[in-house]
Amino acid sequence: MAIGAYEELTGRILKCAFHVQNTLGCGFLEKVYESALMVALAKSNIQTAQQVPLRVYYEGVLVGDYTADMIVERTVLLELKATEENPPIYTAQLLNYLKATKLPVGLLLNFGRPRLYYRRFVLREGGNYGAGE
Repeated sequence: MAIGAYEELTGRILKCAFHVQNTLGCGFLEKVYESALMVALAKSNIQTAQQVPLRVYYEGVLVGDYTADMIVERTVLLELKATEENPPIYTAQLLNYLKATKLPVGLLLNFGRPRLYYRRFVLREGGNYGAGE
């Protein structure tokens, strides 16, 4: 599905994330931003699940468990960070989580800098994810 199909929802999520960043600034632990974002999303009437346990299967066999930071409207997976750097491993982590969950959209949000860093990924035809911005 095209980016446009999720643009409105991811735009609303990003608006909440920018509000959190502008209010709190940088320097807190990831959990603080996660909790604040939950409050902002709830105030915006956006259905969100926090710390969602998910399982990873390989050829039908359970090979691992992980916890998604947040899943919004059962569609968008949020991976939150609070670090100064944005190494490629963060993108790889989000893409692997998206492939494991088969969710169509993911947002990588890093609150560790004075300006919010974000990247949006959307499932494309053929099962590959591409950066939306």
